[in-house]
Amino acid sequence: MIPVSGFEGRVVAVLGLGRSGLSAARALRAGEADVLVWDDNPEARARAEAEGFVARDLAREGGFDGVDWLVVSPGIPHLYPSPNPVVAAAWTAGVPVDNDIGLFFRALGGEGWDSFDSPPRVVTVTGSNGKSTTSALIHHILTSSGRESQLAGNIGRGVLDIEPPEDGGVVVLELSSYQTDLARALTPDVAVFTNLSPDHLDRHGGMGGYFAAKRRLFAEGGPDRCVIGVDENEGRYLANQLAEGPTDDRVIRISSGTKLAGPGWHVFARKGFLTEWRKGRQVASIDLRPVRGLPGAHNHQNACAAYAATRALGLAPREVEAAFHSFEGLPHRSQIIAEVGGITWVNDSKATNVDAAVKALLAFGNIRWICGGLMKEGGLTGLAPGLAHVTKAYVIGREAAGFALGLPGVEAEICTTMEQAVARAHAEAQPGEVVLLAPAAASFDQYDSFEKRGEDFAARVRGLLGL
Repeated sequence: MIPVSGFEGRVVAVLGLGRSGLSAARALRAGEADVLVWDDNPEARARAEAEGFVARDLAREGGFDGVDWLVVSPGIPHLYPSPNPVVAAAWTAGVPVDNDIGLFFRALGGEGWDSFDSPPRVVTVTGSNGKSTTSALIHHILTSSGRESQLAGNIGRGVLDIEPPEDGGVVVLELSSYQTDLARALTPDVAVFTNLSPDHLDRHGGMGGYFAAKRRLFAEGGPDRCVIGVDENEGRYLANQLAEGPTDDRVIRISSGTKLAGPGWHVFARKGFLTEWRKGRQVASIDLRPVRGLPGAHNHQNACAAYAATRALGLAPREVEAAFHSFEGLPHRSQIIAEVGGITWVNDSKATNVDAAVKALLAFGNIRWICGGLMKEGGLTGLAPGLAHVTKAYVIGREAAGFALGLPGVEAEICTTMEQAVARAHAEAQPGEVVLLAPAAASFDQYDSFEKRGEDFAARVRGLLGL
């Protein structure tokens, strides 16, 4: 645990008692703050009270009397589509609102920091797609190279649950837009922006607010190095805003599919090869095609981001390349479940939006595609580039019929349930084909999370194949 200093003897309220909220409450108490907690769920309050925390209904009149600071969990709306009543009450009372990410950065650099020969570093990763894979890959490269590394944030452990980093250690944080939007302190050493596509628009009041939330990670603290995906206009804009000129190598531009030119620092992937250019000359090249854990152009973008971030930390190209080959990928993200009878079964349940699904479709050929679920704002516009790879679609979800209508030119069978979709794909798939779960939709019409959806897919595949 990282004790949160700076609040000794002050009253700090924590709203939301899930993983990050309860972790923040513990870390604040360890830093000698007087902690109050609240969650609308009685069971969550009971768990916190069992640990000795005092619950107070912060929304009632006088709920913020004596409170100096409010820490909000990421799942709680703080502005759009409307602020949570407790957040609104904090505004009225003049109480600063923060989250566990802000507390983490406030807690760094405390007593003993100056004694380190190599001060610990923090790498943050944000973007619409690829955050988790990129973060996990950076962590994997560091640990494979013998560097101390901890992975936390929106992936793995709560950020305040990790141990205080040691001399030369690296903390790798995956950060969602919910986390970057509210944190009052954001001071990473290396910050990564993977890409941007429409997602969570209701929580940010549209694309402009969504991008602004991501941009805060780069604008608030001024990272020493910024790794920026420039395959969309927002990334090109951000890179231009951060760089002081064409040769400014504090900004490392990355791309999947475009050869980047100029005197700056560039990392790009084309035709399966990752290439690093710096100061107008090629520094390194890696063949990504045999890297089993990183299939497809979208994963090649993740590889470019992780390569650039670890190079910024001083690792050699050969160290990064060796670690690529031992990376197994993450569950539910282009995860190969089985290869039986010439048919490959792939779980990409994390493809919860159209952009992610298109990237998954483009990574393979001859696809029997399991898709569907709770459609997001914007519908299925943008799927067209990947549909040419689809032999047949098997549509699940409560909106299966409507979803199927959004797949022009694709043979689609309405299956509704995962059980039926997997069974039908198993019955019809031919050697050389890929059965791909890449839903292009949220899971909440049938599952509690995309993880549960992916687990159901994997279990049914293994059951049918007798694995």
